[in-house]
Amino acid sequence: MIAQILILLLAIVPGLLICWYIYKLDKYEKEPTWPLIIAFFIGVLLTLPAFKIEAWASQSGWDETAYVGTALLASFIVVALTEEALKYLALRIYPTQQSFFNEPMDGIVYAVMLGMGFATVENIIYAVRYGIETTVLRNLTAVPAHAAFAIIMGYFIGLAKFSKEGRQLKWSLGLLIPFLLHGTYDFFILQEIYDGLMILALFTLGYSLYLSRRLVLLHQENSPFHD
Repeated sequence: MIAQILILLLAIVPGLLICWYIYKLDKYEKEPTWPLIIAFFIGVLLTLPAFKIEAWASQSGWDETAYVGTALLASFIVVALTEEALKYLALRIYPTQQSFFNEPMDGIVYAVMLGMGFATVENIIYAVRYGIETTVLRNLTAVPAHAAFAIIMGYFIGLAKFSKEGRQLKWSLGLLIPFLLHGTYDFFILQEIYDGLMILALFTLGYSLYLSRRLVLLHQENSPFHD
């Protein structure tokens, strides 16, 4: 019983720590607490349609990863497009339409709350099924990847919300770039063609984390609340 509780804590804590970290990076105009909590739990609820779609795809044989074509389909369409599109739609429907969403950095903050809600449920499921070793591995890879994809999405959503020009392109990039990075990351992990390709997943993760850090700094520097 104690071991199970520890595994669950290990699955839950990383997502919450990332939420706290992003909240602290929002230096100049903190978001109210309840919208952040709501965004997190919307992310939790998004796992329901995502897992249903992915389960249906699995039953249909769309998650076969032994061949290049089906591995690409599973990685980019079944997983990456499904998950990123759901988070993108939730971000567009809820926080961007509210008065508290009042600077570009808010796109990053709320995207991360959604993403970590989603990633935390996913992490719990993997923890229960596969145990502590898988959970530790995911805490170092999959959870930071979800955070990075969310930051990148939120960056472009924040830009689009407050831009006067090129808004449609920025809205589109908010889905396109996280989708491509997520699909690439998953492909290198899921493919069964050559085990050595898995190392490229780490390069994709590293680049995503590097890019997400740069984008956070850009929104911090350009905040309208920055003195």
